[in-house]
Parts: sequence; structure tokens; C-alpha cells
Amino acid sequence: MNIQWFPGHMAKTRRILTEDMKMVDVVIELLDARIPSSSQNPEISELTKNKPRIIVLNKSDLSDPKKNDIWIEWFKQDGIDAICINAITGAGIQKLISRLKKIMQPKLEAAKSKGRRVRPIKTMIVGIPNVGKSALINKISGRATATTGDRPGVTRIKQWVRINPEIQLMDTPGILWPKFEDPQIGMNLAFTGAIRDEIMDTTTLAAKLLEMLSELYPEQLKNRYKLQELQGKSGPKLLEEAGIKRGCLVSGGEVDYYRISNIILDEFRAAKIGRFTLETPIKNGDNNE
Repeated sequence: MNIQWFPGHMAKTRRILTEDMKMVDVVIELLDARIPSSSQNPEISELTKNKPRIIVLNKSDLSDPKKNDIWIEWFKQDGIDAICINAITGAGIQKLISRLKKIMQPKLEAAKSKGRRVRPIKTMIVGIPNVGKSALINKISGRATATTGDRPGVTRIKQWVRINPEIQLMDTPGILWPKFEDPQIGMNLAFTGAIRDEIMDTTTLAAKLLEMLSELYPEQLKNRYKLQELQGKSGPKLLEEAGIKRGCLVSGGEVDYYRISNIILDEFRAAKIGRFTLETPIKNGDNNE
């Protein structure tokens, strides 16, 4: 299942980011804590050049707490400051603001010593679609300044948002990259809702997700869907059994695969099955379990 999704507005956004990067002091790179590697656009490092950068793992309330710590430490060893947040509740956002001020402190003090007026810290939030950029801006600013939604591609234009006298944020549309070299990256993005469901076969996607969860988090999967033995069962078989247990049947007793597939994807994305992280960092930089 090789998923690719790169709408035209994303190509335009990439050009805009390149042009506007020179106006920015610090880059906030927002990742999905459930898939930190797959949600990290490989082009961002090149786009940000030598700008100070903070990695923010959003949706950390949906991800595995133990793996959150592992990823934070992994980024730290790579020399990158990283924190976990929940853009909906605001957890971790004060820590993010403190980190921004700390990074900019030397520059601000230098301006003061030269008698210059201290201007606001200009930051740019970058990330893939549906990772929570607009939700983060709204929570920091305390008002609905950016449009949010539970589907990818809601933000289509850039906008500057003044958070307080010290910080300005640029909200940007989410961008993917033209081609996912590893098919697993496309699937991970689809599992978490970064790619529109409308372009995919959701039944195949749900079956693939069940296969992965049966290996990574078997007990939680069994408990949620009242499944018995998982070992050796294919994704389609697990999907069939989950459909029967949930009563997702049509006339004749056949499983309604479309209905149970959407239930599984929705419940995974809402952490109703459990708090899951699908990737673990390893030394060579490739991330799998």
C-alpha cells in the first residue's frame, strides 16, 4: 500500500517558507508524538538552514508515555532541544515559551546593550498537515486566531500572530514532501490522519494498523475488541473478528468492513484503544519497532 499525497498548495507553501525563513529568529518544528520520525518532513532541516530550532512533540497525550521519554532523550543526544506538549489542553506550552526566551536571551541582551529597541521574538511553526499547528497558536495566544480542524489541509495561508509583546508566531500550512521513499511512512501518516482518508482504501489501512498493533500493543488490542489469540493472524482476519465482536454486520451476517474500519481508525486516533507510539528511534536513524 504505497500512499502518496502532495496537493498543489503544498508546493506553494514550500516556496513561501523558503522566502520567509530569513525573517524568523527561531523555528518550532511540530511533530506527532505517535510517529516522530514519519511526521518529520526531511526537507525542513534544509529549509531552516542554521536557524535555532525546537522540536515539539504534540499529541503526547495520545502517545506511549515511556516512548515519549525515549524520543526526548534521543533528540537531546542529537543536540536538539525537544519537549512534549498537548496543544488542546495547553500542557507543556509554558515550557515551550520558556525555551524560546532562553534561546533568544543572548540576542536580546546584545540588543539592549547597544541601546536598540528590543523587538518581539519571531518564530515560525512548521509541520505536516493535521499535526496541531493552529491549535498550538490558539492555545498560546488565548484566542481563536487560527483556523483548526480534525482533517489535514485546513490552513491554506500563512499568517503572523502576535502572542504577547515578546513573541510573534507565523502559522503556516502543513506540508508533506513529494514522495515517501518508505511506504511505511505513508501508512503511518495515514494511520494518524495526516493524509485525507478520502484518497485511501480505509479497509486495507485498518487491516494494516491492526497488524502493527498486534505486534506492538497486543494486550490493549485484545482488550478493546475482545479478541482472543492474535499470533499468526493477518490484518484482514483481525478486522473480520473485530467486526463480528462489535456487531458490524450487514444482512446475511457478513461483516461490514467499511464500518468497522472507520471505527478502528477513529478509536486509534482518539487513543480509545490505548496510548500508542508506532516508532522507536534506533542508532542508524531508521525508526521501526
